[in-house]
Amino acid sequence: MNLFQLLAGEDNHPALVTPDGASVTYKQLRENVVRLVSQLHNFGLKRDSRIAIAMTNGSPMALVFLAASLCGTAAPLNPKYKQEEFAFYYEDTQAKALITLSEVPSAAINAVTPGMMLINAQVNADGTLNFELVKNPNPAIREGAHIDAGNANESPIADDVAMILHTSGTTSRPKRVPIRHRNLIASANNIISAYSLSASDTTLCLMPLFHIHGLVGCLLATLASGGTLVCPNGFNALEFWTLVETFKPTWYSAAPTMHQTILARASRNEEIVKANPFRFIRSSSASLPPIIIEQMESTLNATVVESYSMTEAAHMMATNPLPPKVRKPGSVGYGFGVEVGIMDENGNLLPQGSLGEVVVKGLNVIDGYENNPEANATAFVNGWFRTGDQGKLDDDGYLRLTGRLKELINRGGEKISPLEVDDVLLRHPAVAEALAFAVPHKSLGEDIHTAVVLKGEVSEKELLAHCSNMLADFKVPKQIHILDELPRGATGKLQRLNMAKLLQIGS
Repeated sequence: MNLFQLLAGEDNHPALVTPDGASVTYKQLRENVVRLVSQLHNFGLKRDSRIAIAMTNGSPMALVFLAASLCGTAAPLNPKYKQEEFAFYYEDTQAKALITLSEVPSAAINAVTPGMMLINAQVNADGTLNFELVKNPNPAIREGAHIDAGNANESPIADDVAMILHTSGTTSRPKRVPIRHRNLIASANNIISAYSLSASDTTLCLMPLFHIHGLVGCLLATLASGGTLVCPNGFNALEFWTLVETFKPTWYSAAPTMHQTILARASRNEEIVKANPFRFIRSSSASLPPIIIEQMESTLNATVVESYSMTEAAHMMATNPLPPKVRKPGSVGYGFGVEVGIMDENGNLLPQGSLGEVVVKGLNVIDGYENNPEANATAFVNGWFRTGDQGKLDDDGYLRLTGRLKELINRGGEKISPLEVDDVLLRHPAVAEALAFAVPHKSLGEDIHTAVVLKGEVSEKELLAHCSNMLADFKVPKQIHILDELPRGATGKLQRLNMAKLLQIGS
């Protein structure tokens, strides 16, 4: 089975919808993907070809991803990368081609090597695509060639690599993550099962489609359920509630920073909020503080479920279930189609209730990093993938995370979870965002500082007093830095590990 078999929605049901209301039905989607794959094959691209994609969000990006993954291996990249970054990823993945839309972004195009094809995705009046071969390193291939779908090469199998992504690489060279068709299919089906997704659901796609959350948690899960995906050109807080009013999505999935932005504008759109209730709202890609869940559910009148995901697991590993099953805010729920365990440093599974490293296994989990035996020997133990997160399972099997192992703060032997400190500060009415982090200390090894973004007037002294009332003395930050915004990486992740360096805080 490959990704094409996931596209099983009813012929005339809308699969992809753009903000202007144009839609591509499932019949159009299937026919267009087959035609696009045929064009890529005719350009000389095969099952083992790596195909880089640099496009903004939208229906065209969704179609290009499906075509690239069914022709060879899709390598979706952040279109905001610099030229040097594109050059690195082309070389690292050994990309044979780049697909762009309307010949942008220029940085991606300028980084194309002499041996790579440059392919332009052209949007037709009905929302479908055609490919144009703009740069052709192989004279034997006819420019702008088109062939019938019946002449397409052999279809991919379940074990073929559908896409290649990279770990974030905050402290070292990014690792290549090869995700096979079977991994993606398993993950999409797990998401459908967890939230009872169906053709009656409409999803608003807010996450970028170069990110595993957007590709699997939004795009593939929706298409595999036969539902409809509304595809704006990216996340825009100013247009979010207008899109909700227009398309009446039943759910959306996003990262915590997006939820907080949406929540901040909800009071200005009370009528839309009341008239268009979500069936549920999903959060993933980072920890969602319990106080934010409380505020979202109170303001948006919708169930909020936090889930736990990683690229190496083709996105979802665990999630809180929907009512009437029990949700436990502050936990990330339990595995759906995924086994979740806790392991000690020596690779031994620990009993329920023990604190240790979270490990997972399942059909969605990759077989290993590409050409990286050293990383594989560390990350994959006895069939389990070591996530690098610390946590424990409660009596009901719900997982509570205490943070990334490498982000835990060791203050003179006392271990501090930065997530706990974040949550305490976010409970102050003047705090909009909070990020606790370690700083070097001569005698203690590490001490704890926190950066905050404010939404009201408050002093550092008052915030420290707030922390003292709710935290043990050793967990109270030594200093609170009030910033206009928190630094984020290319995918929007907060830079907890790099904060001391970014703020130039020494010992």
